Amino acid sequence: MHHHGEISGRRLLWVTLINLVITIAEVIGGIVTGSIALLSDSAHNLSDTISIVLSYVALRIALRTATPRRSYGYKRAEILAAFLNSLFLLLISAYLIYEAIARFYRPEPIKGDWMLIVAVIGLVGNLVCVMLLHQHANHSLNIRSGYLHLLADTLSSVGVVIGAVILIFFPTLTWIDPVVSLLISFYIIKESKDIFLRTVDILMQSSAELDYEEMKRSVEAIEGVQNIHHVHTWLANERTIHFEAHIELEDMLLSQTAAIRERIQRLLEDQFGVSHITLQFECRCCAERTIYVKEPTPVHHHDHSRCAHG
Repeated sequence: MHHHGEISGRRLLWVTLINLVITIAEVIGGIVTGSIALLSDSAHNLSDTISIVLSYVALRIALRTATPRRSYGYKRAEILAAFLNSLFLLLISAYLIYEAIARFYRPEPIKGDWMLIVAVIGLVGNLVCVMLLHQHANHSLNIRSGYLHLLADTLSSVGVVIGAVILIFFPTLTWIDPVVSLLISFYIIKESKDIFLRTVDILMQSSAELDYEEMKRSVEAIEGVQNIHHVHTWLANERTIHFEAHIELEDMLLSQTAAIRERIQRLLEDQFGVSHITLQFECRCCAERTIYVKEPTPVHHHDHSRCAHG
């Protein structure tokens, strides 16, 4: 895991430097040519640079070991980075849509030849960046959010190149420039929305997507288990599922519950991909025995005086 982080980290640093060069080139090119599409692309590249730095920092933080204060470790650092990256992309896209619509009402002449040169430089740089991160794109939401920044930039550069070619041959079609900007922005929104919603789910500790009914049947089929209830699952990151539940057992000695615990843990790990498991053994304790707690209260309270725990 540490090795993977170092490889991704080095590549992220290279990608940052390349994006910084592209951003500077497109800002200058956008001002000189009067192209809002180039300025849109430069704004997106600037967001890439910031997001990649953020992704790299989060990657390093996530590799830290757990401490007494951070007993769950630092896995959420990458989720926070992915959340901020996707939010930033959505905000940037909204602003670019506003600017593009305004340009329809205030058309300006555009230097298509210079626009094409700068757009090609941006396209080549973005293609290099995409290739650097491609093999790591599915390893984490954090790296994937940075990769999607770059992929969106590559496609937007293609759009700017096409727009520049059209403007070279048809210089009066100034509406092409804001149309390209709008297409870029809508694509960025489409790609960012899923990551944003996924990270919000994780940060809000939404339940992991598991087959809970099958889980209930499998656990209750284990000899000695009467019922599984009050199940809670959440994700530390997109790969690490935490699980806790109450397990009602037949009346037995504490020493006899060890084999049952091992069977339940092995089942949850192998069949459902759960990483961190906490089980509370009970005997004739909870009145509410559904798999979910349907009406959560501010203080979770049981009359433990009549419970027999394992």
